[in-house]
Amino acid sequence: MEHPENSDEYKGLTVNKGIEQPSTVNPYLKSHHLPRRRELSVPDYVEGILRGDVTILSRAVTLVESVRPEHQALAQEVIEKCLPYSGNSVRIGISGVPGAGKSTSIDVFGLHVLERGGKLAVLAIDPSSERSKGSILGDKTRMEKLSVHPKSFIRPSPSAGSLGGVARKTRETIILCEAAGFDKIFVETVGVGQSETAVHSMVDFFLLIQLAGTGDELQGIKRGIMEMADGIVINKADGNNIEKAKLAASYFRNALHLFPASESGWVPEVLTYSGFYGLGIKEIWDMVYRYIDFVKENGYFQYRRNEQSKYWMYETINEHLRDSFYQNPLIADMLETQEQKVLDGSLTSFVAAKQLLDTYFKR
Repeated sequence: MEHPENSDEYKGLTVNKGIEQPSTVNPYLKSHHLPRRRELSVPDYVEGILRGDVTILSRAVTLVESVRPEHQALAQEVIEKCLPYSGNSVRIGISGVPGAGKSTSIDVFGLHVLERGGKLAVLAIDPSSERSKGSILGDKTRMEKLSVHPKSFIRPSPSAGSLGGVARKTRETIILCEAAGFDKIFVETVGVGQSETAVHSMVDFFLLIQLAGTGDELQGIKRGIMEMADGIVINKADGNNIEKAKLAASYFRNALHLFPASESGWVPEVLTYSGFYGLGIKEIWDMVYRYIDFVKENGYFQYRRNEQSKYWMYETINEHLRDSFYQNPLIADMLETQEQKVLDGSLTSFVAAKQLLDTYFKR
């Protein structure tokens, strides 16, 4: 392509050179190749966890949460080696509706517990988006004091759309934390769906946080979750809200009398407190320790732990069977056809399901 500036009629004109542009790369920047993280073996993980190394513990929890088969195999070996060193903690489940002040409360609860000595691990289940599967994992930001405490370990985990937001992996994480010397474990639920049932099946004490003054006191009295609670606490009992909190507490006490006695023989208590101002925290922990002493004395503590272990064995079997079914190539090929037959009315849902299962078991 010809340039008009080179034509004879423009002979008297000169074209100046443009200014040379500097390089986009900083000349003073030295080339640094960051070393790759050393892959750890099972003994490395176990030794680090038993030593209480939080970095190695975090890496082990990441393995547990990974969906890659090789990571899962490694994680199971680590868990198996850590199992003899676990079981020496008090596990507390904390639930409540979104906005009840769970994270703020855990911050003050945790500091109170750590004043008595020991180490605290907080496993906060973060709700994942059903669309993007992403999580904010923002609980740690709301636990300002606890997140910088040298004796605490906070691990937000995405729920990844599992049952009610609580993955089976949380229970495996508890084993690792106990092996690392954490003698108090808090498991915070998302407070929606069936997450409470899953958390109840992995903790010793289930604490339910409620609010007063929202005009929803009776709505909060749900039979399922009330029967699971070992203690109910009304948050934000401060300022003009004190009387409303006391009134809500009396509602809950009356409602508890309508339920059958719990297996443990413990009568759940209802207390009021203020997480923001740190009022009534000692009374809540006195209640928790009274409960632990009570169930250890009558043998229910160990019985419940045994029942939980059995429950998670069956849950794991169910999960593996489900995965094996859907990952089977024959089933994957058949699923779409069977689904279409159900939609166009040529097969009922039950017959279609039976044919799929017959194919799977005859393979």
